[in-house]
Amino acid sequence: GYLVGSRGSVGSSFAATMAGITEVNPLPPHYVCPNCRYSDFDAGGGASCGPDLPERDCPNCKTPLKRDGYGIPFEVFLGIDADKVPDIDLNFSGEYQSKAHKFILDYFGEDHVFRAGTINSIKEQSAFGFVKNYLNERGISASKAEIDRLAKGISGTKRTTGQHPGGMVILPKNRDIHEFTPIQYPANDESSGSVTTHYNFNSLHDRLVKLDILGHDDPTALHMLSRLTGIDPKDIPLSDPETLSLFSSTKALGLSPEQIMGCRVGSLGIPEFGTKFVRQILVETAPTTVGELIRICGLSHGTDVWLNNAQEVIKQGKATLREVICTRDDIMNYLVSLGMDATEAFYIMESVRKGHGLKSEWIADMKALSVPEWFIDSCEKISYMFPKAHAVAYCMMALRIAYFKVHYPREFYATYFSVRADKLDAAHLGSAESVRSRIAEIEAMGKNATALDLSQLTVLEVALEMIERGIEFLPCDLYKSDAQNCIIEEKGLRLPFTALGGTGEAAANGIVRAREKGRFLSVEDLKNRSGISSAVISKLEENGCLKGLEKSNQLSLFDRMSL
Repeated sequence: GYLVGSRGSVGSSFAATMAGITEVNPLPPHYVCPNCRYSDFDAGGGASCGPDLPERDCPNCKTPLKRDGYGIPFEVFLGIDADKVPDIDLNFSGEYQSKAHKFILDYFGEDHVFRAGTINSIKEQSAFGFVKNYLNERGISASKAEIDRLAKGISGTKRTTGQHPGGMVILPKNRDIHEFTPIQYPANDESSGSVTTHYNFNSLHDRLVKLDILGHDDPTALHMLSRLTGIDPKDIPLSDPETLSLFSSTKALGLSPEQIMGCRVGSLGIPEFGTKFVRQILVETAPTTVGELIRICGLSHGTDVWLNNAQEVIKQGKATLREVICTRDDIMNYLVSLGMDATEAFYIMESVRKGHGLKSEWIADMKALSVPEWFIDSCEKISYMFPKAHAVAYCMMALRIAYFKVHYPREFYATYFSVRADKLDAAHLGSAESVRSRIAEIEAMGKNATALDLSQLTVLEVALEMIERGIEFLPCDLYKSDAQNCIIEEKGLRLPFTALGGTGEAAANGIVRAREKGRFLSVEDLKNRSGISSAVISKLEENGCLKGLEKSNQLSLFDRMSL
């Protein structure tokens, strides 16, 4: 089946762990025997999380002990007095998301489940456009200050309504939805099949429970990797040394940074750790443990947490990666460890993670406990902080995928490019040099690069790395290529039809369905049986997929008769 990843703070609840809602275990780092249930919570040895504990065998039955626990305070999930409305967010495979939604509807009943509504407002840039068009149509001249004033007046007003991509609001059995909110069709479209809350869910957040059942690529990728390798992702050791080395060097890939355009770490294509921003954090911090990767995940997802904050603290030698504030939980854990009352520590954490800074009395209490000045200064700068449970869940997924990258490279790259098939472009994947050339071309665009260009850039970086590791892209083949997935062959990965620019899923699937009924007699036969357009035929021809096929059935028939 598909793994389900948790998001948000649900991993702070041990009850949620035991109920199977999340894999994240919030207890302190510990050992537990999967055979006889022996446990040891007193052998932490300074490890910040279970996977960083040294390997040990059970003293009773000699079974290798499971290492677990991430030290996450429960209060992050339900508040200091358990009075906070829980917000449960889960990442399902995009291939399974619709089934999860249907299960919730069937379980609670259609009268008690509603899609979380959203209100889309007029953005500032659009507001300027509306004002200018209005003035131009009426021949009215206005100063820039007047245009700014008018634009500001309409900016933020309601434009239309929509629905959250995965948010489902659960209504208690004994209540009516109209006690809380009107309901409607998104954008008043009765054919949408969904009923949403009329109010933006943020207005209902503390009144009703919302389940975020989101679609995500990582569970899809792990499901495909498991199918290709026969390995259960849950059996992968999170502390595998070669896997961990990817986050500080390229050695485990057998490559030098020069081969992959100066990239000094092996995290390309690893979720949460493959962007240039995060790769730079990895270079500056050189993590070697799972705990440090969790901290980096927190740093990279927060706002004003790394840049001009923790980054400077580390550079100035005031603290190490293990000491700076990375997730909201770090604040509460640290202050409680110094002897602060848990309630006060909780409210300090909540204020800082929302970007509200510190009250003067809190600063006085922190100084009385000898909290260093840099820590207080960091708290004042932070605008938003990630929950540790979320960072742990993301790191668990990332480390599992990274394990396949080191030990099963063909399967890793086949999966990576299959999940992102819409970003592949066969025109630039012929060789390492052609990939480098396209990367340089996009980087030279600077701010003129489109969103599509930038999304292709990430895929091209991974493509270059794969080629340098000795795995080639094989050209599209009319009878060998899949519609969307890369096929593993002896010499490399066979590109799917969707890698041909302008060939969508429908056309690609049409070709595959048609060829299942027999070989094509001609280009005309291919077009008629698959239903593809002349533009797709041209793309197939440009990429050498139609070699040996005659133009029409008639010519093919005469050729056969002459034989």
